[in-house]
Amino acid sequence: MRTTLRGAVAVLAASAAALAMTAVPASAITGGEPDGDGHPNVGMILFYEDGGRYRCSATLVNEYTLVTAAHCVATDGYTLVTFKSVVAEQPPSGLPAAADPEAGFTQAEIEAAGYVAGIAEAHPDYSDFTDLKNWNDVAVVHLATPVTGITPAALAPQNFLEKYRPASVLNKTLFELVGYGTEVRKPDSGPQKPTPQSYPLIRRVAYSPGQKMTDQIVQMNGNINDTRGTGGTCFGDSGGPSFLGGYLVTVTSYGYTDNCRYLGGYQRVDIPGVYSWLQQELQVRP
Repeated sequence: MRTTLRGAVAVLAASAAALAMTAVPASAITGGEPDGDGHPNVGMILFYEDGGRYRCSATLVNEYTLVTAAHCVATDGYTLVTFKSVVAEQPPSGLPAAADPEAGFTQAEIEAAGYVAGIAEAHPDYSDFTDLKNWNDVAVVHLATPVTGITPAALAPQNFLEKYRPASVLNKTLFELVGYGTEVRKPDSGPQKPTPQSYPLIRRVAYSPGQKMTDQIVQMNGNINDTRGTGGTCFGDSGGPSFLGGYLVTVTSYGYTDNCRYLGGYQRVDIPGVYSWLQQELQVRP
């Protein structure tokens, strides 16, 4: 799920009738804990779409390339990238705004503010959540300048997750989730119902057990009361990774509830159509 830094969460409805419920793209780590320096190759991305400013999460996979979700692709201008573990504890965020929101960020604006700039590109067969057999909610951000001093994450080999497909195996497998999504907690004032909060903007990590796998996605149980794991993902974690066996195996794609305390959906990066496309994109240089 992606989120706006100007207040309310932006939720895009998606049909997932075959999964017997409604999915909403964009997802913050619920439960879990601050990541600190645990995953320095996981960054936050900031971008504009139709004049609105949004954030997602992404993973550095080589010095010039980040992997994220297709629904996190900027339609206007450049994408801003930061690998700060703590972006902002409280408002204001200190993040720059585009001079022309309708045009989005320019490379010069991003770099003048001290951040890394890139151009995002969605998978050519991304179905915008309309085709469960061809979901392909994955994208890359091609950076204008290389990132040094950070070890990139390793992408899973093709079909890596197939050995975890039996439910008896998948349900006992814990996936490591990382992202910059907002916490789900009781607000400081008003009704004391746990809800996604806009701050802090920090990188967090949680562990979720597998629940279901298809040829496109892995579904995980992000309920913080599930004794097998420590939490899941929520608004702002979209595009962020899950790791297993030392590999980046999925990117956060969608959730089912507005309080992010149930199942989450994660796009596999090891399936042939995504894997082969990513291998091509890893060769792109500015």
